Amino acid sequence: MDQIIALPVPAALAVPTDLGANVTRDIAAVLNGILADVFGLYLKTKNFHWHMSGPHFRDYHLLLDDQATQVFAMTDVLAERVRKIGHITLHSIGDIARRQRILDNDAAYVTPQDMLAELREDNADLARRMREAHGMIQEQNDPATASLLEIHIDETERRAWFLYECSHASPPGA
Repeated sequence: MDQIIALPVPAALAVPTDLGANVTRDIAAVLNGILADVFGLYLKTKNFHWHMSGPHFRDYHLLLDDQATQVFAMTDVLAERVRKIGHITLHSIGDIARRQRILDNDAAYVTPQDMLAELREDNADLARRMREAHGMIQEQNDPATASLLEIHIDETERRAWFLYECSHASPPGA
């Protein structure tokens, strides 16, 4: 598991819960790390959507727009879960940048196949991190957060699958 960064909770934002202070601190820190990755993945997906080119432009452009919409929808759910368990969540782009593990891609040009492959790997990494978090969260007896992650893991694996199917070469003779 990656380093846990916990944010101090101002008394005015504290929310009571029966999960315990150490448990909620650890869950909030893990969720904030995932949230930072989700924001990084969202922006990278939109970047590649905006800069897509080539013979499959329309299909890939629409695919990445759909995926970006799905990724962005995760942000509010994750952030609100952090608040429900009594902690604070990300505040800024700088906060996201300090926590995200999804690497930015600032290249002026990326081939369509490289875009799809990079996003496939990013989605696979995000799914892996969410599975790790899920295990820790289950051990802490927080079924609400665990079930939320289960849905996002499935969606993330689906995105990785679509990206794989769009980007790998068909076997000869297929």
